[in-house]
Amino acid sequence: MNSSDKRLAEAPIPKLIISLALPSIVAQVINLLYSIVDRIYIGHLEGDGDIALTGIGITLPIVMIISAFSAFVGYGGAPIAAMRMGHNDYDEAESILGNGFILLILFSAFLTAFTLMFSEPILYLFGAGQQSYKYAKEYLDFYIWGTIFVQFSLGLNPYISCQGKAKTAMFSVLIGALINIALDPIFIFGFNMGVKGAALATVISQFASAIWVVSFLLSKKSVIRVRLSRLKPRSKTLFAILSLGISPFIMQSTESLVSITFNSGLQKYGGELYVGSMTILMSIMQLCVIPMQGFTQGVQPIISYNYGAGNRKRIIDTFKIMVTCCLLFSLTSCITMSLFPEFFVRFFNNQPQLVELTSKMLPVFLFGMSIFGLQSSCQSTFMGLGQAKISLFLALLRKIVLLVPLAIVLPLIFKTPESIYYAEPIADGTASLVTFSMFLFNIKKILSHCGENK
Repeated sequence: MNSSDKRLAEAPIPKLIISLALPSIVAQVINLLYSIVDRIYIGHLEGDGDIALTGIGITLPIVMIISAFSAFVGYGGAPIAAMRMGHNDYDEAESILGNGFILLILFSAFLTAFTLMFSEPILYLFGAGQQSYKYAKEYLDFYIWGTIFVQFSLGLNPYISCQGKAKTAMFSVLIGALINIALDPIFIFGFNMGVKGAALATVISQFASAIWVVSFLLSKKSVIRVRLSRLKPRSKTLFAILSLGISPFIMQSTESLVSITFNSGLQKYGGELYVGSMTILMSIMQLCVIPMQGFTQGVQPIISYNYGAGNRKRIIDTFKIMVTCCLLFSLTSCITMSLFPEFFVRFFNNQPQLVELTSKMLPVFLFGMSIFGLQSSCQSTFMGLGQAKISLFLALLRKIVLLVPLAIVLPLIFKTPESIYYAEPIADGTASLVTFSMFLFNIKKILSHCGENK
C-alpha cells in the first residue's frame, strides 16, 4: 500500500476531508474564474457591454456541453479507478485511465467538427438575437479550437484527484486560471479584441492546464499512469466508464438545455434585457454551486476507495460530515446573496435597467438553492459508490423532469417573462428533497456487503 492509499484507508476522516476538499474547492472556484472573469470584463465594455454580455451568455450552453463530455470520462472513470486501487488492482485502474484518454480524443474531434459546421443555426436556436449574435459568434469561433485542451484538462484531472493528490489537481487549474486572468485585460482592452480576446485568453489558459495534467499522468509521480500499452480500447472498460459517466454528463449537458430553454423563453416573452439578466443570474448561482461541487469531488475518492476496500464505517462517517458542510454552505450563501442582490449583480454590469431586473429576481431564483447541499452531497455519494442507475435518475429528475417543463409551462400560464424565473427554485427544492429521501431509503442496502467493523 503506497502513501496515498494509506491516507485514504487510515487517516482520521476530518483531517483527510480537509486535506482533500480544500484544494478541490480552490480548484473549482479558480476554474469558475475562467468564465466569470470573462463575463465581468465583457459586461463592462464601453458602449455595447450589456449586449456583448448577452452574447457570451448565448455561448454558455455550448461551453457546458463541451465540459459535459469531459465529465463523462473524468467522473465516469475516476471513481471506478479509485475502487480498483482499493482492491490493489492497479493494472485495471491504468486501463480505465488509458481508455478514458482515448475517449477524450474522440470526443474532442467530434465536438470541434460539429460546432464549426453548425455554429450559426445553433446560436440562433440557443436564443441569439440580431444584436447579440455577432458577439456570440466572435467568442465561439475562437473558443472552439481549444476543445481538445478543455477535454484533457477537465477530463483527466479527476484521475489525479482519485489518487488522493488533491494539491496536484488544484495546481492544474490554478495555472490556467492565473494565465487567463492575466491575459484577459491584455487581449480584451490592450489589443482591443473584445470578446475575441476573452476567448483567446481562455484557449491559451486551457492549453497550459492540459499540458500540466498530461505531463503529471505520464510521470513516475502518478500512482496510475498513461501508458501506451493501456490505450487499447476494451469494450468492458469503456462500458463501465460510460455507464457511470452518463449521470455527470447529463447533469452538465442538461445545464445547456436549461440555458437554451431559459434564453429562448426570455427572448420570446421579454427580449434581450431578460436574456442578459439570466446570464448574470446563472453566473451568481455558480458561485453557490461550484464550491459545493469542489468539496464533494474532493471527498468522493474517500468514499470510492473505502467502498472498494469494504470499509463501511469510514464511508458513513465521511458522508455525515459532507452533508452537514454542504447544507450549511448552500443555506448561508443563498441567504447572503438574497439579502444583498445588487452588490453581486453590479460585478457584471452597471446598466440601470439590467441591474434593477436582475436584483429583483435574484432572491426568487436562488430560493431552492438554499437546501441544494442535500442534493449535492447525496448525488456525489451515489457516484462514489458506483450507483449509475440512481445517479442517472436523479440527474434527469431536476433538469429534464422538473426544470425544463416548468420553464416552458409557467410563461404559458402567467403570460409574463418573470414567471420563467420561478421554475428554478421549484425544481431545485423538489429535487433536493427527493434525492435525500432516496439516499435514506437505499444506503443501507448499498453498503450491506461492506464490513461492519472495519
